[in-house]
Amino acid sequence: MFKGIKDKFKHKSGVKFLKQELAKDPPVIERSKGITSIGCIVDLDDFDDANQFYGFVEDYNLRPNAVKIIGYKSYYDKNSPYSTPVFSDKDLGWNGAIENSYALEFLSREYDLLVNYYTSDNLLLQLMSVKTKARFRVGFKEVDLIYNDLIMDSPLKEFKTFKTELKKYLGVLNEIE
Repeated sequence: MFKGIKDKFKHKSGVKFLKQELAKDPPVIERSKGITSIGCIVDLDDFDDANQFYGFVEDYNLRPNAVKIIGYKSYYDKNSPYSTPVFSDKDLGWNGAIENSYALEFLSREYDLLVNYYTSDNLLLQLMSVKTKARFRVGFKEVDLIYNDLIMDSPLKEFKTFKTELKKYLGVLNEIE
């Protein structure tokens, strides 16, 4: 019972932290235009083939390790082999902290492009998005617009459409040639 109460308070403190972060001006990332590194936050509960994101390496002529992916599962079994590093609801700490080594490793980097590949209004996904240092962010219309610079209007399951549209808009914005 105590754990349930503690989790509720952690969630509440996470929501408070998120609201405070969103009220601030976003940090200025000093990176030149152009896409050389991509971070992807993927909701594996709704889209289970995160490996498709590695296709960005070819699409944008990036170095092989230029794409970093972190996956979210509402619940995951530590003994299950996931091909993608995963974080979950149980990794929520106090004041919006995410207590997961994969998540912290992901957050330690800076990205030219952050892909918020989720449509659910989920505290942990939103915290990861807010904490990630990225110059340009793309996500879906179902999520609060404040998290993204570019909003895509394609179904989550239609990754090919997403990729095509993203490439088109990045070209228009002179991020890619």
